[in-house]
Amino acid sequence: MKCEKDNCRVEIEDGEERSFHGQFLCEDCYMDALSPARTCDPWAVRSASLSKSCGETTEFGGLQEKIISLIRKQVGISVAGLADKLCARQGDVEREIASLRHMEKIRASIHNGRKVIVLW
Repeated sequence: MKCEKDNCRVEIEDGEERSFHGQFLCEDCYMDALSPARTCDPWAVRSASLSKSCGETTEFGGLQEKIISLIRKQVGISVAGLADKLCARQGDVEREIASLRHMEKIRASIHNGRKVIVLW
């Protein structure tokens, strides 16, 4: 059986599939469906800004550092483009983008009619 999420289609072993709203999903897609990345979370932004104002330094995880580095080089890149260049699942990249957005390190912008991620 294959994961029924459009951009996944990974092979699922018998008995390992998860049912969500009438679709059979792999474990990764199921977790993404249960807990989607939230880029617009006022409390997370407030918490990040409070820690910044208290003089705390921000340390980035490995994937976060790579995302920021790629954005610096590309001067704006789509989420799918980031996932491709990092050889990472798009859901994982979206979660890291949400964290970086809350820290006010990156943001979304429209360039040439498409949504891209840029530095804050």
